[in-house]
Amino acid sequence: MIDYIIKKKEFIVLKSFLIYIINGGSMENAELLNNSGIALTEANRPNEAIPLFQKALVLEPENPLLWMNLGIAQQRTGEYEDALESFHHAVDIDDDMAEAWGCMGLIYYEMEKFEEAEEFYHASLSRENASPKVWNNLGVLYFSEGNYEEARSCFEEALIYSPLFYDALFNIRDTCRELKDYRAAAEFERVLSSLSPSDRVLSAR
Repeated sequence: MIDYIIKKKEFIVLKSFLIYIINGGSMENAELLNNSGIALTEANRPNEAIPLFQKALVLEPENPLLWMNLGIAQQRTGEYEDALESFHHAVDIDDDMAEAWGCMGLIYYEMEKFEEAEEFYHASLSRENASPKVWNNLGVLYFSEGNYEEARSCFEEALIYSPLFYDALFNIRDTCRELKDYRAAAEFERVLSSLSPSDRVLSAR
């Protein structure tokens, strides 16, 4: 069922992108523009996705999802200030958009503004606590600060919601080594080694 849903989503995105190309890059439909922008972003072509999201926002300026997707594309290109502005637009429209708060936390982390990153990660988790990706990112922040106990707690939370989340397993193994809990580290190493490529949850929402 999960594979079917993923394939169906990919088909819809690809179909929208093909419609955009067939129409010569001209279609005044926010949903199609958004789907085509997503396809380009996922294909590592965010520079081409950005103008599509911007066109969609002309049609639907109060659509928080469009603002968030624009921010994600801008973040991929390293346009952090523009991305932050887009994410702020998203949460101004829909304060409960946890993913946008988490994205801002990641930008601040990448900018090495750790205090702001922590604040925005917590803001995201206060809106959607069951987010393994944000818990993992918060753990990475604490690990980089040498706060290994807090980091371990965050990775444990991530694994509660996504037990095969590879990044969290990898990170908690290294954290346990830093804490000299070699028995736990060995157990996480065993789990990592037992995962086949198809088993690994490389990213989690």
